[in-house]
Amino acid sequence: MKTKRFLTVSMLILLVLSACKDEGPTKLLFQGHASFRITSKNGTVIYIDPAYGEGYDVPADIILVSHGHFDHYKIDLVTQKKDCTIITNEEAQKGNKYNTFKIKGVKIESVEAYNGSHHRSIGVGYIITVDGIKVYHTGDSSKTDQMETFPGENIDYALIYTAGVPERAAEWAQIIGAKNSIPMHTSSPGILFERSFAERFSVPGRLIMEPNEEIELTGTKK
Repeated sequence: MKTKRFLTVSMLILLVLSACKDEGPTKLLFQGHASFRITSKNGTVIYIDPAYGEGYDVPADIILVSHGHFDHYKIDLVTQKKDCTIITNEEAQKGNKYNTFKIKGVKIESVEAYNGSHHRSIGVGYIITVDGIKVYHTGDSSKTDQMETFPGENIDYALIYTAGVPERAAEWAQIIGAKNSIPMHTSSPGILFERSFAERFSVPGRLIMEPNEEIELTGTKK
C-alpha cells in the first residue's frame, strides 16, 4: 500500500511539474501599424487588428478587430484554429452597448473609440485581460469620455493611437494612466512604423516597440 501511495504521489508531482514547464511567458508582438499578437502563458493566441507586418503563421484562438477600415481588418492574413473566435466592432457593439467576452480564460472588454473621422458607432477599443495582465488597444481613437475612468482599471500596457499627433496622444496616455504606454499607428496606412513620431510621444512609462519586436509582459501594478 505504501509503495502504491508513493507512486501515485510521485506521478501527481511529475504531472504538476510538467504542466508548469509547458507554460511560457505572456508575450506581445508588434507587427506594425496597429497590428499586434498576444500569446498567453498556456499558448492562447490573440491577434488585434491584423493588417500589416509578419507573424500571422501562429494559429489564432481569438481575432479582435477594432473597426472595418482596410488598415485594421485583414483577417485572411491570419492562420486560424478550427474554434477561432472572431470579434469585430459589430459583435462588440451588438445591442447598442459595449460588450464583454470571456474566451479560453481571456477577458475582452470593448470600450469607446472615436475621433474626427471615426464615429463612435463604427469602432471600438479593447481591454484584454490575460494571465492577470491588462492590455488596452485604443483602436483608431482620440481622447474619449471613458478614458477618464481608466486610471481605476490599473492597465499594464496601453497601445496608443498616435496618427501623426504624438504630443496630443501623450496627453491621452496621461489620462489613461497605464504602467506602460506604447505608441502605434504612428503615421499613414502602409507605413509599419515611424520612429520620429514615436520619439515625440513623451509620457512616463513610454515603451517604443519596433515592428517584429516581441516582449514579455508583466502584470506588476503601480
